[in-house]
Amino acid sequence: ACLFNDDIQGTAAVTLAGIYSALHLTGQKLKDQTVLLFGAGEAATGITELIGHAMTHEGITEEQARRHCYLMDSKGLVVASRTDLAEHKQPYAHELREMTDLVEVIRTLRPTILIGASGQGGAFDQAVLEAMASYQEHPIIFALSNPTSQSECTAEEAYAHTGGKVIFASGSPFPELTLPDGRTISPGQANNA
Repeated sequence: ACLFNDDIQGTAAVTLAGIYSALHLTGQKLKDQTVLLFGAGEAATGITELIGHAMTHEGITEEQARRHCYLMDSKGLVVASRTDLAEHKQPYAHELREMTDLVEVIRTLRPTILIGASGQGGAFDQAVLEAMASYQEHPIIFALSNPTSQSECTAEEAYAHTGGKVIFASGSPFPELTLPDGRTISPGQANNA
């Protein structure tokens, strides 16, 4: 029987569309990105699966695409040495050391795209946002958890702690804001509502 799960497929489709829009701004290809999903539930793994599938349309294999995608759950980075992994996480269990600190994971993997689907409000704190902005011109950061109280960061925090460099989208709406350089930003929303 055919089945459509909006939490898995709908969220993934809207997120991928947002990523393509962000990559249009950066002039980069999806297959060249390193994607870190903070959260490893249904929505996060659905997003990861669709991103990997889309990467194969740019000429890389499914195995190569999986090497560009990482998951971080409540116990840390999903790695091969962990014995507690649910079946849906195992394809993304990489041969890396165990890490539980998000900033350490970012400094190690150097993701170009950070997606929050954890429901952990404030998880993308100043240190996380600064780490993402430290090695790339336009970090792509999607804080998709909603409602806003569970968003990994606010739009204002994302822009403030990346020096305005971020390409940001959220799962819940955030108000328009004015950056220190005078630009007025209407934060993007990536939500399949």
